[in-house]
Amino acid sequence: MLWETISVVRDLPRLHEIASVMIRYGWGDLVRVLGISGALERAGRVLHWHSTSEISQLDAPVRIRRALEELGPTFVKLGQLLATRVDMFPPQWIAEFEKLHSQVPAVPYDMLYPDLVAAIKGEPGEVFAEFNPLPLAAASIAQVHRATLKDGTPVVVKIRRPGIEDVIRADLRILDHAAKLLESEIPDARRYDPVHIVSQFRRSLNRELDLAKEARNIDQFARRFADDPLVKIPRVYWEFTNDRVNVQEEIVGMAGVAPDKLRASGLDPKLLAARGADTVLRMVLEHGYFHADPHPGNILFLPENRIGIIDFGMVGMLTHHRRDQIVDMLHALTRKDEQAMLQVLLDWSGELVSDEDRLAYDVTELLQNYDDLQLKDVKIGALLNDVTALMRDNNLVLPADLTLLFKTLITLEGLGQQIDPEFHMIDQVTPFVERIIKQRYTPQALLARGRKSMREALEVVADLPRDLQHLVRDMRRGRVRVDLDLKRLDHFGHQLDSASNRLTMGILTASLVVGSSIIMTVEGGPQLFGLPLFGLLGFLIAFFNSLWIIFSIWRSGKH
Repeated sequence: MLWETISVVRDLPRLHEIASVMIRYGWGDLVRVLGISGALERAGRVLHWHSTSEISQLDAPVRIRRALEELGPTFVKLGQLLATRVDMFPPQWIAEFEKLHSQVPAVPYDMLYPDLVAAIKGEPGEVFAEFNPLPLAAASIAQVHRATLKDGTPVVVKIRRPGIEDVIRADLRILDHAAKLLESEIPDARRYDPVHIVSQFRRSLNRELDLAKEARNIDQFARRFADDPLVKIPRVYWEFTNDRVNVQEEIVGMAGVAPDKLRASGLDPKLLAARGADTVLRMVLEHGYFHADPHPGNILFLPENRIGIIDFGMVGMLTHHRRDQIVDMLHALTRKDEQAMLQVLLDWSGELVSDEDRLAYDVTELLQNYDDLQLKDVKIGALLNDVTALMRDNNLVLPADLTLLFKTLITLEGLGQQIDPEFHMIDQVTPFVERIIKQRYTPQALLARGRKSMREALEVVADLPRDLQHLVRDMRRGRVRVDLDLKRLDHFGHQLDSASNRLTMGILTASLVVGSSIIMTVEGGPQLFGLPLFGLLGFLIAFFNSLWIIFSIWRSGKH
């Protein structure tokens, strides 16, 4: 409690800034619900509760996007994370979140210079043959400069922005507090688990702050594609790389261009679209470790129709079981298998469904929408959007790894259609699905699964006598415990704790009144205004305690 109070006091200036921006963009009700206004007003910081007429006429998704942009890097990144939560927000909200970008004004080289020297342990002129002080690109976490190594190799140097850590740490503390309040004050928000979202966001931001983590990601992808001459992954120069600076090979290619420009450069747009999709699908379905931001700026087209991939700050991971679920969903779609599709969605939700009959009906309706379509005419982006809309309508929440995957596949399909209007993502997906399905039923795969099942069954049988012995012994000693996980019980616990605190303070106040009354009858001792000093102090403390109890009861009645 003390540490939280200190944190709030420390972050009051930033809290005031966030509250002011949110109120100006018409989100004052949210500020009140989170209790931010009360904390600021008690600290003497006045909030102006009106937004301009121009802002109030904007749609809600536009207002939240503009507010996030104004609040800076942490909230822009939060918006980008929310853009992956297609299970939580309808399309118009996702479209606005997607407009958020990390391009910000560059840090002047003079301000960046001391951090660069400390990170590379020397002057830029001693490490590089050339170093361009003008940035190639500037983002919220870091900015990029071109340079040349002493051996003539062109490289890019990614440098973390000075002071960015302190800003992000403060924002994360505020977001963590806000997420806990959302869960306790808004029951409908609990199913989305805002505390977990902020925790996931914290991990994502910490990975982006550590530029060496991106370098490790690059090395992992380079090892996985070492046998593929058609895919180019940049080389990391570890002698100059650490958590603040990342030095990697510069890859020069064409990015985000129209098909006619690709043809004019001697490249084949159809082949590039197919190879780019195959590369990412190989990451997803074979490796389970994929580039999670394949937008046009991160996929480069190189001579001989090769694919170059850069910016590995955001990556996704899938377990083998999760990859099997993806394959099962696509396979169920091709076979129009309602039961298989329903089972996959239930596995994804990870929770009890309030109305399974309605969910089954919606799955049937979804598959009927694709009944008359040939497989080649199915758009992956539209399919995934339909699946997430179905889950959203049934109050089901997708796991975080799947929301990132869905976003990646939708972005990838959009990139493929940008360079080849006749590109069909499903044409690239189908061979992967068919190959994986066939591999499941090869003699070797069946034998391996049989051995695993047999081993697990034998382990259970072998451990059964020991487990029963432990259970009986614990029952004899009265040490058998049953854990009940009741939803929202924590909120009741907070209310009970608050009530017990008020009761304790009431008892102490009554004791002070009784004790002070006794002292007032005793002669002698120090006096003030002709009355015993300790008796007066007791009454004074009891008076302030009474005011606190009255205010606490009044405030609890306001919620």
